[in-house]
Amino acid sequence: MSNVVMDKRPERPASTLQGARLPKWTPYAVAVGSVGAGLGISAAAGLESSIQWALIAALLFVLVNYGLGVKVEGSRQAKDRVATSLVWVAFLLAVIPLASVIWETVSRGVKVLDVYFLTHSMGVVADTEVGGGINHAIIGTLEQVGLATVMAVPVGVLTAVYLVEYGRGRLAQTVTFFVDVMTGIPSIVAGLFVLAIMLQLNLEPFGFAGSLALAILMMPVVVRSTEEMLKLVPNELREASLALGVPKWRTITKVVLPTSIGGITTGVMLAVARIAGETAPVLLLVWGSAFINNNPFDGAQASLPLYIYQQYSQSAGSSAAYDRAWAAALTLIIIVMILNLAARGIARWKAPKTGR
Repeated sequence: MSNVVMDKRPERPASTLQGARLPKWTPYAVAVGSVGAGLGISAAAGLESSIQWALIAALLFVLVNYGLGVKVEGSRQAKDRVATSLVWVAFLLAVIPLASVIWETVSRGVKVLDVYFLTHSMGVVADTEVGGGINHAIIGTLEQVGLATVMAVPVGVLTAVYLVEYGRGRLAQTVTFFVDVMTGIPSIVAGLFVLAIMLQLNLEPFGFAGSLALAILMMPVVVRSTEEMLKLVPNELREASLALGVPKWRTITKVVLPTSIGGITTGVMLAVARIAGETAPVLLLVWGSAFINNNPFDGAQASLPLYIYQQYSQSAGSSAAYDRAWAAALTLIIIVMILNLAARGIARWKAPKTGR
């Protein structure tokens, strides 16, 4: 019987391609430690501003991550950690002010925001007195912004379609140039332009005049956002439709626009949010009113941005006006949010369905 000799080979050492790595919880621990150290340094130095200790904590977060990365993982991974840390710091710098604004608006606006406040106007209530509401301002804002949207969106979308699908030569370059110029026009300039026309025609302030100025501000935003969305539609879709003998105009309406409807809707809502808070054109052209005016084509009309401005300007001697201003600001944010959600829902409903 032959002896079976077992071949026992030495085990291979672990692969050295995978270097040492810091635990996954390291960034969180460094963040907590940086915040604590920032607070401690600020307290020891007598710094009272929260911005100062936050900047100190951010600097420590980046430096500590880099130091640990160099010591454990090497300089290459350390640089990657520094880039990641800077991205997180930039994200927090962008989110914290936004969250602060929302928190401040909600905490101050809920004091008087109720059904009575939403369903009544100021009427004969003085700005320094308790009571009154924003029903007249809500009606004015919805009508003025709605009319501006009806005027600006078709013009903006068709202009973008021309620039992407048909535009060639100097005319397209000229249109693009003026769209860029209009994007940077201050709102007061648009208001003055419409005001000059009103003075020439001897017209009194009315809501539709404000809609005209808001439409001027809205158009370039719609053009730019729609243009970029149309450029993202693959040319293969256009070519496939044209190869089947479909006319170009029908290709645009049935293929290009439905494919990009989600992005176009987002751009339109950005434009609506851009004009919903404008005060200067409304102050020049609409003037505002304490009473409900359902007709934007006759007489002065209120709006939420103008209402907020008027109430806040009177808040020096009255806490009631101060509270009404914050409640109106919260209502304006809620209206824009509802319109945004509704538009996204419609865009998703109308978007072309993908097959299996």
